[in-house]
This record gives sequence, structure tokens and C-alpha cells, in this order.
Amino acid sequence: MGLSKYILACTLCVSQLSVFAQSDLLDKKLRNYVKEFNANDNEAVINKISNAQSADWMAANVPLLDCPDKEIEEKYYFRWWSYRKHIKDTPEGTIVTEFIEPVKHAAKYNAISCALGHHLYEGRWIKNNDFLKEYVNFWLYKADVGEKKPRFHQFSSWLDDALLAYYKVNPDKEYIKSIIADLDKDFQKWEQDRKLANGLFWQHDVKDGMEESVSGSRVDKNMRPTINAYMYANAVALSTFADILGDQALKAKYQAKAEEIRKLTINELWDKDEKFFKTKVEKTNQLHEAREAIGFVPWYFNLPLDQKEYAQAWDQLLDTAGFKAKWGLTTAERREPTFRTRGSGHGCEWDGAIWPFATTQTLRGLANLLTNYKHHAKVDKNVFYNELHKYAWSQQMYGKPYIGEYQDESNGEWLKGDHPRSKFYNHSAFMDHVIQDLIGFKPRLDAAFDINPLIPNGKWDYFCLDNLTYQGKQVKILWDKTGKHYQQGKGFKVFVDGKLVAKKSSIKPLSVKL
Repeated sequence: MGLSKYILACTLCVSQLSVFAQSDLLDKKLRNYVKEFNANDNEAVINKISNAQSADWMAANVPLLDCPDKEIEEKYYFRWWSYRKHIKDTPEGTIVTEFIEPVKHAAKYNAISCALGHHLYEGRWIKNNDFLKEYVNFWLYKADVGEKKPRFHQFSSWLDDALLAYYKVNPDKEYIKSIIADLDKDFQKWEQDRKLANGLFWQHDVKDGMEESVSGSRVDKNMRPTINAYMYANAVALSTFADILGDQALKAKYQAKAEEIRKLTINELWDKDEKFFKTKVEKTNQLHEAREAIGFVPWYFNLPLDQKEYAQAWDQLLDTAGFKAKWGLTTAERREPTFRTRGSGHGCEWDGAIWPFATTQTLRGLANLLTNYKHHAKVDKNVFYNELHKYAWSQQMYGKPYIGEYQDESNGEWLKGDHPRSKFYNHSAFMDHVIQDLIGFKPRLDAAFDINPLIPNGKWDYFCLDNLTYQGKQVKILWDKTGKHYQQGKGFKVFVDGKLVAKKSSIKPLSVKL
């Protein structure tokens, strides 16, 4: 062997050893976290995957994270460990539950459709995730069978949008083809049940999963930013699916519906004076005075126009009289005179307390603003990072990882206490924020992906996201400022199936074709 070939072979061996060492590091990190989580849990309910099986299941199925922010890192693994608890086999297929303990308002098998969209956005990153199709089929075809009242439409839904997000990561054209007619019928059912003569959709607070809000109640048929944004996103998704399947008539139909809902939402629910999307009240046909976190939901689906006027809504995240609080983002602005006045903390009020469900929607809306829009008002990557870090930090009780229903904004108290039904409450997302927003992995419909991180410049000297399954490939994203942390050289690197496919000297946006 010549000297040059010998040096190359040695270099490759060292590189491979570094890769193996790094993989061992991440596997050890995961198992240490799981050991801690298991030790703190009495495992009152065991579904498909037990605590004893959880480390092996996570090592085989979820993307592994290494980063210098230990709050984000710990809660990333904790939330995967918690999500796993909710994967449940039933006689009618595998589902994902919301409550770990049985609750009276659930459908059969303790299923609830409220957080279905969050479950799909999170679950799409699981390597072996075919069970999510069973979960979708359960809601489309089985949940209402034998029930005295509708269970799927018991809560508002952005199912079609979440299915599109799932499809980008796990493309299955035949599956979409098998259900597209029923998705079309389901959209028409929503129109029949909730569409007003003026073209907007209405919803009770409670059926938005938001029982007692500032702007409404359990009985008022108000025109809310939530359901209108959901229906816009569902129409966009159905138009996209129709295009994938070559059904141009269906594509045009839903393009028109999406544009109509978008126009109406902007024209009717945008408060031009206070620069915010608000609820239009049924009784007065006027916008409610208060700003609520649901006014950020349109950005979750990229509905608003890219103009300075609309971006100004986000400045309310910076204001302690707005939504900014010590323990997270409130569900109503803090200057609202009736803020936190609707109960003792035990009635599921959405009049200001922090709900992770709403935090999830607000953080995704903010990430979309920073990534997909030119106009950002006063918010930037630092605002996103700080709020994501705070969200991670807030997921604790007695100093240990915990995710419950809702929190006091000033002291972090979980307002249901340590109630067994509230433990491991699967009503929000977190890992999806780390993967798609913070690290910036953006799935696409074609055989490619983009990376557009929201990590502030100079914030992290290293990070690695490994074992990410995307369109049948294994992706690793790595940043090492000095090259010493992972011993694989300096820079921002992307590997697909073990092969280096992209590299930059700093953390910057890039695109990769598979």
C-alpha cells in the first residue's frame, strides 16, 4: 500500500471510530435519562411499551439529541419517554391517548381527538410509525361507531394539515389515495356543522379544547381564529393531496376554499387598531376586546400576509402586560381586566393560565414567522429560543420533569396539582419544536429537505441530532465550532445514511437532495 493510501485509510478509520464513539455517547445519554425517568415513575398504567422496554424502543425509534442546553435536552428525552406511554393497542387498531388515566369525556379506549394534530406532528419522527395510520383510521372510520354522540368532531381538528406534515416525512401515496374521498367528506361535514352564511366557521370554546376563555363560553357560537385557521390549513392540505394524486378538479376546489377562508379570516377577524386576530362574538357580531393566544394560531399555518401590519401582533410576546410571564406564555393578555378570574384553578379555564397546548401553537407560529416571512416586527431568534427554553424549564414539578394540564403563570404551579389523570398529559408538542424549528429540519414533498435553524448566533458551540428517519433515509445533523467535541472536524455538517452530503463553516440555512 502506498503512503497516500495508507494515510487515507488511517483517516477513514479514525473518522469511523469517532462516529461510533459519538453514537455510543448518544445511546448512553438516552439510557441515563430513561433510567432517571423510570426511577421517578410508579407506572400506574402500562400500554403498548412498558418502562422496562422504553430505552430500547427509544434508541431504535426516535432521533437522538446532544446539545449544551440541558433543559431542552432533558425535556426532549422526557417528552419522547412520555409520548411512548400513550401508544396503545386496541381491538380497533393502535391509537395515541391524551390522558394516561381514563376520563369520563373520552371516547372508547380513552381516545380523545383534541390533540390529534399534535400527536401526528410529534409521531411522524418515530422510525416505525405505521401505527399512526391506524390512529387516523380509528378517527375516520371507527371512533363514532356505537357512540351516542360524535367523538371525532367533539373537538376542532387540523387532521388534514397534520397528515400532510406526516406525509412529507413518510410519503405513502397509496394510503392517501385510499382515504382522500373520506377526507373530502369530512371537510364537507365540518362545513355543514360549523360554517356560517358569511363563510366563517364558528366553535364553542370547549370544543376548541379551551373550556372557559376570555372571549366566549361553552355555549356561544363564536367565530374564532382557531377553527378558521384549521379549516384553511385543511383546505390547503387537501388541495396538495389532490395535486399529488393528479385530481385537478379536487385541487382547484380546495384551492378556492383555502383562499376564501384566508380572505375572510383576515378581513373579519383582524383588529386593525390593536393589530391582532381576535374572536368575533356571535351576540354582537363584533370583535372581542381582548387579545388571546389563539390570535397567533393563523401563523401556525402561514395564513397571514407577509406585511408589517400583521407582524406587529408578535410584539405582544415581549410585553409583560401582553403574554410574557415568568413561567411561559399566557393564554390571554395580562392587561385584560378579567385575566384569571374564572375559577379556582380547577375548572380548566383558558383566561390566562399557561396551557402547553397553546404554547405549542404559539411557538410554531413564531417559528414560521421567523422562517417563512420577511417581516418580523421586534421578535427574532433570541425570542424564540428564550421562550422554547422557558417552555422546557416549565415542564417540572418538585424539581423533576413533569408535563401536566395547565400552570400558574407566576409560580409555575400545575393547577390540577399532581392529579393522576394529569400526569404525562399528551396534549401538546415539544420534540417537533426542537427538530423542525430550533434545529430547523424542514421536510419537503420532493426527495429533499431544507435546514433553517433558529439557534441564535453564538448560542451553541455544538449539537448533534442523529437517528432521524426521513423518507426512508437516516439523517444526522452536526455542529461543532472547534471540531474537538465530536472529533469530526469543524463546521455544520449533514449526513445521509452515513455519507457527508452538505457542509458549512457556520450554522446557516442549506438544502439537501436525497
